[in-house]
Amino acid sequence: MKKITSNSPNETIDFGYKLGKLLTQGCVVCLMGDLGAGKTTLTQSIAKGLGVKDYVTSPTFTILNEYMGRYPLYHFDVYRISDIDEMYDIGYEDYIYSDGVSIIEWANLIEDILPKERIEIYISKDKDDKRIMNIEAYGEQNKKIIEELHV
Repeated sequence: MKKITSNSPNETIDFGYKLGKLLTQGCVVCLMGDLGAGKTTLTQSIAKGLGVKDYVTSPTFTILNEYMGRYPLYHFDVYRISDIDEMYDIGYEDYIYSDGVSIIEWANLIEDILPKERIEIYISKDKDDKRIMNIEAYGEQNKKIIEELHV
């Protein structure tokens, strides 16, 4: 596990951008943390690292937004999912097992259907409003990405 402390929103943005530059086709990034922890900010900066030009918003009500960058980006926000079957109804597997990159906010809510190979980032705030990011990589490709991530 890798632990990164972000002292400011700009450091979080810089981290996300660097991660986005390293992601490859088929990568799945799972973001977890409390409301306001920085999941959407991190997603926006990962998207920039992937070359996405559009403004990235959280798909809280639509569950999924699609963007085009170096690879297709599938941005899920599963906060409002009440049943895992809803994920299958939107074609979750078609996106998650594609040649695009998937980012899943609130991934812990669908833990049972997450792919084995993924990057998990748990974001928390400390008492000084710094962001603590605990990163776990599953699968050789993802472990290499995290090893290459110099922050």
